[in-house]
Amino acid sequence: MRTEFQTITDALSGHIIGKPQQLKLAVTCLLAKGHLLIEDLPGMGKTTLSHALANVFGLSYSRIQFTSDLLPADMLGVNVFDQQQHEFRFHPGPVFNELILADEINRASPKTQSALLEAMEENQVSVDGTTYPLPSPFFVIATQNPGYQSGTYPLPESQLDRFLMRISLGYPSREAEKAMLQQQGGREQGPLAEKIDPRTLLRYQQQVNDVHCSGTVLEYVLNLVNQSREQSGYPQPLSPRASRALLNAAKAWAFIHDRVYIVPEDVQAIFAAVAEHRLRGTHHESIEENTLSKRLLNSVDPLAA
Repeated sequence: MRTEFQTITDALSGHIIGKPQQLKLAVTCLLAKGHLLIEDLPGMGKTTLSHALANVFGLSYSRIQFTSDLLPADMLGVNVFDQQQHEFRFHPGPVFNELILADEINRASPKTQSALLEAMEENQVSVDGTTYPLPSPFFVIATQNPGYQSGTYPLPESQLDRFLMRISLGYPSREAEKAMLQQQGGREQGPLAEKIDPRTLLRYQQQVNDVHCSGTVLEYVLNLVNQSREQSGYPQPLSPRASRALLNAAKAWAFIHDRVYIVPEDVQAIFAAVAEHRLRGTHHESIEENTLSKRLLNSVDPLAA
């Protein structure tokens, strides 16, 4: 693993104890220019993780609490009439930051949920017919409560597909929870120091694009995607956007492990995080088990490509 990313994951591990794989996946998602969905029960550390990521990468941060009465204008911004200048001036909303936490996104109405789509896909927002660019880098972390909890609006498949990865932190081990309880200060511990500045992050994101993918690994990705389309038992087959997401995430995973090429193990490492939420759509399976993605991985031989 590259030294700088080992330093980052070590720093994050001081705030999110016992979840090294999820932390590496979150950093991988950021490097791949994707957006992250964290689906879990309340109190698992979703908000802590997003704030810690903003600190270690030196990103401007805002938290948007998605409630049933949240309106798109509350998130995007509004035009306000300036009486002195006799003109409307745009007052940007909290979405104009480099890292956005969309907290409990499935508690807001579908109209408000969909207001994030243009921002996530196009890196811009439109208000009253005028388009405003968003910062770069731009990273959305959305948290979602399980669908069986009251007051939730399930994200449609089209919106789930916009998230490069979905992870679940899950309950900590007994040892990890004991270490958390023994931490001095608990939530009062200070913010993490910046490890990589935004300009360096942008350079790394560009270098991820240059990671090489051989024809054999590319065939492996295509075999996985086509298997989901040809075999029954998958509620939502993987789309072409999913194919690109698998490739980009595998490149980022290889990059943080200090390689300039992808191997099949890179695809396997990120596959569940990239594919599971797409495969199951709004089907309410256990958020702890990536059953569909495991079955798909086991059905395709990486050497058969």
